[in-house]
Order: sequence, then structure tokens, then C-alpha cells
Amino acid sequence: MENRGSLDKRPQFLTGEIVLIMFAWLMAIEATLKNQLEQRFTGRIRFDEPMSAHTSFRVGGPADALVMAADESDLAFLMPFLRDNSLPFLILGGGTNLLVKDGGFPGVVISMASRLSEIFQTAATKITAMAGAKLHKLCRYAIDKGLSGMNFAVGIPGTVGGAIRMNAGTATGDMGGVLESVRVMGPDGGIISLDASRLRFGYRRMALPESMAMDKFVIIDGQFSLAAGSSEALAEEAGRLLKKRKSAQPVHLASAGCFFKNPADGEPAGKLIDMAGLKGLRVNDAEVSTLHGNYFVNRGNASAADILTLMEMVREKILLKFTIYLEPEVQIVGN
Repeated sequence: MENRGSLDKRPQFLTGEIVLIMFAWLMAIEATLKNQLEQRFTGRIRFDEPMSAHTSFRVGGPADALVMAADESDLAFLMPFLRDNSLPFLILGGGTNLLVKDGGFPGVVISMASRLSEIFQTAATKITAMAGAKLHKLCRYAIDKGLSGMNFAVGIPGTVGGAIRMNAGTATGDMGGVLESVRVMGPDGGIISLDASRLRFGYRRMALPESMAMDKFVIIDGQFSLAAGSSEALAEEAGRLLKKRKSAQPVHLASAGCFFKNPADGEPAGKLIDMAGLKGLRVNDAEVSTLHGNYFVNRGNASAADILTLMEMVREKILLKFTIYLEPEVQIVGN
């Protein structure tokens, strides 16, 4: 019995040792990965970076790492690196249409908006815009060149890449209606050009061909096919549209744009929320806008948890009153 007792204790002790060794080994691997990233992106990487500083909602906990990509070679390094080390990643454009939870994002956030933002004319009625370009700058560029077709997007916040990914649009048009082709980079760092006819557009979504999982690819740029028009007439139209948007939306407060998708049938989400008497509903500093029912705003110190609680409250009330389940248009990520 005595010998057996000593044998019983030995494996238990060794198991504890193995756990400690494995934990130390994992920590060393993590430090190694950080060092590799820091060496490759000196001055352009931040660790434990609060996402509240990079989203239009002004909420969100820290990302493990945030990399500011400067060009395609940066992405060509990152994509295989992330794949080979099983690291999750998030593409960040303007930080609009995005809600990062208070626990932050457990992986690498790739910021596209700092330098991958070039816009140029490639033919008489064609424009190419890189994914990090601001959508409003693409609209302005088209107006200046006398090209018609982008004014539907006047006043929509965010970047071109995000707008393509979400098929951003209004009642007068969407990205799928003007996009001719797109270039994407895959997990191996290789770039693939896709004609728009191969993409699958839907309401506030775009999917790649079935063999290509969208969450494994990053949009590099898009080419847009527009029509000849008058710069003066387009500018006047854009001014009217922008004025209308500003009068109907809480542009002076932190938000992520329209929070819910409009139901397939019936009234839009904002009108349903208004009809239910939910404008002004608050959870701490998270509020349903008094100006537009489909905007949630951060009145100063809201947390992501406050906004998510408000989302569930609105969803429940709309479901009870109209038997309609509202789906978020805002991308919700993190822990």
C-alpha cells in the first residue's frame, strides 16, 4: 500500500509540472508572435489597443494587436502569418457599422484606413478605389469627374471595403449596382480578381463565390462602372441628399449608423421602433435616438453591454407588438 501510495502521488505531481511547463511554453509562443509582428510593423502596431478609440460607437475593449497596414505587401505578410498561427483577425475600415464588446477582440485587428486609400480613374467612366478609402471621398471624386451613379452613397459613413462587404446602400441604390469587379487577398497572401457577376449580393451583405469563405479573405479594392454626367448637377443633388440625411439622423452623436436591418416586408425598422414608442429609451448612456428610431447613440459613457442590453429590449418589444424579429445590421464582434 505504501509503494502504491507513492506511485499515485508521482503522476499527480508530474501532471502539475507538465501543466506549468505547457503554460510557460504557450506564453513564450505568444511573446514570439508579438516580437515577430513588432519587428515587421515597427511604429505601426499597438498591443492591447482599446477599440473604443477606433469605432464610431466609441465603445469596445482592447484588441490583442492592432496593425496599421500600409500597402499590399503588409497584407501579403499578415494573411499567411495569421493562418499559420491560427490567429483570428478583424478588418477595420472606418470603424462604423461595428460594435466591439467590452471584453475586446481576441486576435489581430488590421486597420485599412490609414494608407490603403487611393482612388483613381481607370477609364472614361470607371473608377478604382482601394478598400481603405473613405466612401464619401469616392462619392466626391465621382462628382468631380462628372461621373454619375455614386450619389446614393452620399452621407453613408465608412470605407469602400466595408461598403462593398456590407453592400451598403439606400432606397436609391447600393454598391452591388455599381461595382464591376473586386480584388481580394486570400489566406496564402495571393490576390484574386473577381467580376461582380461572380459575387452574391443581398440586402446589406455580399458573399464571395461558394468555394471562398468571406471571413478568410480581405478586400483590396473595387472597380466601379459609372455613367457620364454633369459635375454641377451631381453636386447639387449630393448637397440635397446630404442635407436631408443630416436633418433626419443624429450625426452629432456617436453611433454606428442604422442598427437593425429593415424587415423584408412591411415598415422599415426605424418606423417600427417609432410606432412602438421606443425613441428615447435608454440604458445608462446608450439611447434609442429621439431623431431616428433605428439609430442607437452613445451619449457619452455607454458601454458595449449597455448597447447590447438596449438592443435586446427593443427587439423584445418589437417582437411582442408586431411579431417581427429585428436582425442587427451592425457587426457585433469580440468577447
